[in-house]
Amino acid sequence: MIKSMTGFGRCEMQEAERKITVEMKSVNHRYLDMNVKMPKKLNFFEAAIRNELKNYIQRGKVDVFITYEDFTETNVCVKYNKELAAEYMAHLKQMAEDFSLDNDVRVSCLSRYPEVLTMEEQTIDEAQLWQLLEKAIKGAAENFVQTRIKEGENLRDDLISKLDGMLEHVDFITERSPQIIAEYRQKLEDKVRDLLEDTKVDENRLLMEVTIFADRVCVDEELVRLRSHIETTKETLLAGGSIGRKLDFIAQEMNREANTILSKSNDLEISGRAIELKTEIEKVREQIQNIE
Repeated sequence: MIKSMTGFGRCEMQEAERKITVEMKSVNHRYLDMNVKMPKKLNFFEAAIRNELKNYIQRGKVDVFITYEDFTETNVCVKYNKELAAEYMAHLKQMAEDFSLDNDVRVSCLSRYPEVLTMEEQTIDEAQLWQLLEKAIKGAAENFVQTRIKEGENLRDDLISKLDGMLEHVDFITERSPQIIAEYRQKLEDKVRDLLEDTKVDENRLLMEVTIFADRVCVDEELVRLRSHIETTKETLLAGGSIGRKLDFIAQEMNREANTILSKSNDLEISGRAIELKTEIEKVREQIQNIE
């Protein structure tokens, strides 16, 4: 089982007094980059939230959105600051005496002075709140993982199809390579005979030239390594797990072998296949970037 790094999950948990909604979405990233956005009153749980999510996610840029609604009518209370009100009154009385004014301050007026009456939230039962929050996080994370698995399966099937196509190109080049040497020998013989006419061809000299050519265009080692990398990639995809980084490294090695094959080729058919290989490898690398 492999997972894509693209995913989405959502879960809503509600009880009599409150409701919590958790949404998660992600895109590919080299490491795990988690961004959690939530109300201020839930900041206390951030470390616990991150630890919980790490049980479900190894790589990816993940955005987590948490909303909180409190339905209780007694979640806030009014606080009366008597000392501050007394200080306001003392200053107002002093002002009335200093300027010979009537002290006409009413309760309704004094209550509107800053900080005389304030709204204060009641203490939240953190243990009870975490139970509900944890359920919402787990539910969203499980849905999130399921979307990643589904996308991962699609990626695996597509990659295996591309790898099988690459093996066809490797088979063609493997079969074509010996023919190039034979064709080169024949062309060389024909050219020498045309130049020398009836003079006998020096077989040793001809063999030496063919050997030098064969050594220069030989891609046997590259083909063996490339085939091995392709097979290893297929086996790794079927085995599953957190394989993105490993596959990315193998894809780099495949590209290196394809470049060498292309650089050594002096045959149009092999060059065409090598270019096709490089194109397919690049597509595979792009797909692999999205595997966890």
